[in-house]
Amino acid sequence: MTIIGITDVHGKTTKLRSMAPLLSTADLVVLSGDVTHFGGRKHAEAVLDEVRAYNRNILAVPGNCDQFDVGDFFTEQGINLDGTWQSRDGYVFIGLGGSLPNPGLNTPNERSDEVLASILRNAVEEVEENASLILVSHQPPVDASCDITGGMHVGSRAVRDFIETYEPLVCLTGHIHESSCIDSIGNTKIVNPGPLHEGRCSRIELTENGVDVSILHADGGTYKA
Repeated sequence: MTIIGITDVHGKTTKLRSMAPLLSTADLVVLSGDVTHFGGRKHAEAVLDEVRAYNRNILAVPGNCDQFDVGDFFTEQGINLDGTWQSRDGYVFIGLGGSLPNPGLNTPNERSDEVLASILRNAVEEVEENASLILVSHQPPVDASCDITGGMHVGSRAVRDFIETYEPLVCLTGHIHESSCIDSIGNTKIVNPGPLHEGRCSRIELTENGVDVSILHADGGTYKA
C-alpha cells in the first residue's frame, strides 16, 4: 500500500499540480490537518476538490487552524478520522485533529492534552487487538524531532503515550512547519513532511516486509528514512 501524506495546506494548493504523478498513483492520500487557514467547510471543500482531481481515496483530520465545521464536512464526506478509525487494505487508520493550546495565538481548534488522551482512548476502544495501526495526528508527539519550535519541544504527551502503548506502524503528523523530519519512537516511524506550500509531502510504502517512509519535494528531491 502506498500512502501520500500532506499536511498544513492552509488553503495553498498551487504545488498539487506538480505532485500529480505521486497523488494519482497512490492507494490513499492522507491530509493531516490545517487544510484551511482559519476557514470553514467551503474552504475545505475547495481544497478537497483539488486533491480529488488526482485521487479520490482520501482520509483526513482537521487541524487547529480549521474551523469546527471542517470536521463536520469531513464526516459528511466519509473521510474524517478525528476521534475514530477506518480500515483500508487491512490497515486501521486512527485520527486525532486539532492541537494543544498555542501560547500567544488563539486558533479555532485547540484541546488540552487530557482531552487529546481521551479522544485517542475512545477511538481505539473498538479496534481489534493486534491490528496494524496507522496514526494520523495533526499534533505531533512530545520529545521527537518533529515537535521542535524555538528550540523547545512542544508536542503532546498523550500522542506519545498512545504511540508507546499501541505501537502504530507510522504516525503521520504536521503542525510544526519548521520541524520537517522523519523520526522514530520505538518501532513507530514518525513523519512530518512540512507544509504543502513548500512542495512537501510524505510517501509511506507498507508491505509485508515492513515500512518505508520518505519525504518528497515538488522539485524532485527525495529524503529516505
